[in-house]
Amino acid sequence: MRLTVVERELELKLILSPERSITVPARLGYRSDDPYAVHIVFHINSASPVHWTFARELLVEGVFRPCGHGDVRVWPTKAEGRSVVLMALSSPGGDALLEAPAAQVSAWLERTLRVVPPGTEGGQLGIDDALDQLLAR
Repeated sequence: MRLTVVERELELKLILSPERSITVPARLGYRSDDPYAVHIVFHINSASPVHWTFARELLVEGVFRPCGHGDVRVWPTKAEGRSVVLMALSSPGGDALLEAPAAQVSAWLERTLRVVPPGTEGGQLGIDDALDQLLAR
């Protein structure tokens, strides 16, 4: 199988309070060899960027309606008249509320869905081929 990588650089807003936010450069990443996951890397002017990985399905659904539990929650809303997607991320190291432009996230997600359509993710993993090889011995 051919590896396909879909990436998108964008600027997110880290919401610090209702009145204050800072811009955080980030990269959305998707790999056809890890078809269930999306990866977000936050470049926060540090020697080691922050990496988050969660289900692509969660982000796809979160563009349209609130979803997620626990560590990752995603929902659409409006901010200053613009459509945005909010992502609430929680870890032992702290919590973050991030705002992303909905149009950019949706366009990137559409590219990932063309690479690996929903419902075909399992075929990308090569499990059937590995099982055939194992059972043929």
